[in-house]
Amino acid sequence: MENKQSSSPASFVDSTVVPGDVVLDLSSMTSQTIKLGGGLRQDCDAISAMKAGTLRFSKPNKYWIESSQKRYVPCVEDTILGIVVDSKADNFLIDIKGPAMGFLPVLAFEGGTRRNIPKFEILVESSHNSILFSMRLIGLYQLEVGTLLYLRVVKANFGMNPELSCTDASGKAAEFGPLKDGYMFETSTGLSRKLLSSPTCPVLEALGKKLSFEIAVGLNGRVWVNAASPDTIVVVANAIMNSESLSGAQQIIMVDHLLKNIQ
Repeated sequence: MENKQSSSPASFVDSTVVPGDVVLDLSSMTSQTIKLGGGLRQDCDAISAMKAGTLRFSKPNKYWIESSQKRYVPCVEDTILGIVVDSKADNFLIDIKGPAMGFLPVLAFEGGTRRNIPKFEILVESSHNSILFSMRLIGLYQLEVGTLLYLRVVKANFGMNPELSCTDASGKAAEFGPLKDGYMFETSTGLSRKLLSSPTCPVLEALGKKLSFEIAVGLNGRVWVNAASPDTIVVVANAIMNSESLSGAQQIIMVDHLLKNIQ
């Protein structure tokens, strides 16, 4: 059986592919530089699929395969939620819901150097559906086992533990760091991508019009929600978990039904 060949980069975008399909031919893209996301591999000039799903493209040059699965496969530049499971002299071991533990170097925080290992003082300012972190350096810091962190994947090589960071590409803390209080629950990786999609996912848009809450979504299928009221947290979590198999219109109806129960 012959593999399907693409005559242009757009041939398979937004189409279903299966393992072995050749989705891109680099020999016809000599003047372009592309980034490969999860589910794709390069073999000479051929870019082929490694798993079943839908080929996606985001500007300017990133391709990946989107699928819904329970186990997370790390990919560079993914933003994820991790849980501290152990601490070593130079790094923390992080459960990222993947095939291997990730490691977070103790210097992978804003301003971290050998002479100035960072410690956080976290100020969480609640704005509508957003989380703002303020950090300052005050000496040695040890993350406790069980701490929930918002992280970025820095390295994800085959056969090696993924390397994580609590800074963005420019070395700033941005939104990364520990997440205090709230409630964390797990979803499929497909639902996580939908929640982070643009335009805003219908279920989050409908909830945001009626409720004030904070949310952090990891591409590894973890979601953190925080609000002033426990009832609000429960409603938001239930709405998100129930939304995966619903259309946009059905999600809005479902949210309205849940909100009536707490009024």
